[in-house]
Amino acid sequence: MRGELRFEVLGPLRAWIGKTEVDLGTPRQRAVLGLLLLRDGAVATQADLVSAIWGNSAPPGVSGMVRSYISRLRRAFGDGRPATTLRTVGGGYALSSDPGNLDLAAFLRRINVAREARRVGDFEAQSLELRAALSLWQGTPLAGIHGEYVEAERVRLAQLRLAATEDLAEADLELGRHAEAVAGLMPLIKEHPLRERPRELLMLALYRSGRQAEALTLYQESQRLFAEELGIDPGPELQRMQHRILRSDPGLTVSEPVRRPAQLPPDLAAFTGHDALVGQLATTLTNTGTTMPIIGLTGLAGVGKTTAAIHIGHKVAKAFPDGQYFVNLESTADPLAVLLRSSTATIPDSRAERVALWRSLTTGRRILLLLDNASDIEQVHSLLPGSNGPAVIITSRHRLPGLTCAAWHKLTGLSEEDSVNLFSHIVGVERTQTEPEEARLLARRTAGLPHLLHTIAARVAARPGWSLRTALNRLRTAEIGMAAYEAALHNLPTKQARALRLLAIPDGPDISLTAAAVALDLPVDETEDLLEALADSHFLESGPGDHYRLLTPIRDFARSRAYAIDGERACHDVLTRLVRFYAATAHNALQRATTRENTTEAGGLTFASAAAARTWLLAERSKLRATATQAAAIPDAPAEALGALIRGWPGNNA
Repeated sequence: MRGELRFEVLGPLRAWIGKTEVDLGTPRQRAVLGLLLLRDGAVATQADLVSAIWGNSAPPGVSGMVRSYISRLRRAFGDGRPATTLRTVGGGYALSSDPGNLDLAAFLRRINVAREARRVGDFEAQSLELRAALSLWQGTPLAGIHGEYVEAERVRLAQLRLAATEDLAEADLELGRHAEAVAGLMPLIKEHPLRERPRELLMLALYRSGRQAEALTLYQESQRLFAEELGIDPGPELQRMQHRILRSDPGLTVSEPVRRPAQLPPDLAAFTGHDALVGQLATTLTNTGTTMPIIGLTGLAGVGKTTAAIHIGHKVAKAFPDGQYFVNLESTADPLAVLLRSSTATIPDSRAERVALWRSLTTGRRILLLLDNASDIEQVHSLLPGSNGPAVIITSRHRLPGLTCAAWHKLTGLSEEDSVNLFSHIVGVERTQTEPEEARLLARRTAGLPHLLHTIAARVAARPGWSLRTALNRLRTAEIGMAAYEAALHNLPTKQARALRLLAIPDGPDISLTAAAVALDLPVDETEDLLEALADSHFLESGPGDHYRLLTPIRDFARSRAYAIDGERACHDVLTRLVRFYAATAHNALQRATTRENTTEAGGLTFASAAAARTWLLAERSKLRATATQAAAIPDAPAEALGALIRGWPGNNA
């Protein structure tokens, strides 16, 4: 594979393919390349190139010489490189280069980023970007190349470098780095003795370093120099700086750096999965439009909403230099007061005044607000910051319907591959490589829920003497991560909680609405309302048609609570009702699917056609087998219905 083609113009003109430097040929051939790079992808005509390189002294046949230089450069860049790199356009040429592969483009990009950081008051980011930009310089731009155009560009680039150096000194002064500012400004004054801005900044840096006499001496030297060289006095800014130093103006002392809230909990070093979603949401949050971006993460308890939100927050934190706020709404009694205490010392008494103050403080500021564990729109609405600057992340077990301005995203469990990777990171790669199938089974048992994965992996990691096979046999998901699910179940309305517990009794992979109504001994309409509410809270997943599914860890936990809360009798009754329903429906399906006498049993579904009957038998066979196997262990199971159910398995009679 050929390496990338990279160029340097902030010093001698050089080019590389990967790590190999390219021979760019004669000075005039290099001048052609330099001009094309300075054009930044724009077309340079033959006349442009001739004028820039030869001026008014172009020899005969100069057009052929230009074509020859272009041809040699293309060969130097490599025959296998796309023709679009150095292309012929009409009567001229254009050189396309990725902005990341030209030092000048990188310099200009960092200057722009630094300018934006300065605009929002992030002097640290400004300083970092300017240092990185200036580090790209290696001498005089396009050293050794001549021509009026190149000379003019050298002057322009030198001015940009000078301005960046001055801006860096100013940023250092804002950050209290007076010694660094002095060190950077001294050589600048020697190189540009008649430029006033570096002298003004150096006077301030010396004064803040406790060197007031030197600052005033610098002014006197400037006064003499300007009089001798230009016959003028120092400009108003320099004069004003001298007067302020003479009277020890309090405004010259550096203020304490503003402490920006940085309240995000630590990011997980081993954050795994959801790469595409994380990237998408990070882009949404950093959109600089006028609309405040609000994103919401929903999902089951333990699916990793908070962890993902924190990870996204850290990913975009630099885009919010005015602060990052975090509030756990589940455990904070007065979240608005908490937010205000982070921003101001005075908190009004009335709620309306607090809301107004919070929005006033945050309007136009680049802040990120993470509201964790929101339960309703009323809880969130008063906490939303002002517009034009802030961004908000909300986590909730369900969508908040009244928050129409939010973009909601349901967080699902990790893929099996990501689950195994996370498990391996915690317990050690050697153990999972030794028993890869057991690692997959352990990961699968958690249904990709990071909370359970971390809990199980932590237990296994703490027991180095266990094989993963031993862990599989000893660890029950119903007993792991109980706190998260206990709290989630406790917060459900009574009828929803009971429905979830009892629907966890059957072993089948999913359950239809009608079967669920039978299991709960409730009307279908009431059952549908309960199931849809549970789906909204992500305890159930809606499947094809009118089917619903519980994740294995939720089923295990809810089933354990059913036996503890509802009792064994109620759990057995669920299976008994299902056996009778499935047996009657299987009988009716077999009757309809065959040429036998078409009699139906009460308590089961009926079918309009043989095809519909066969479809039901094939679709439900796993549930028929699972229910029959479970019910067989019940001492007083309805034997006749159980036998009919077994006979109704597809493959036995149909």
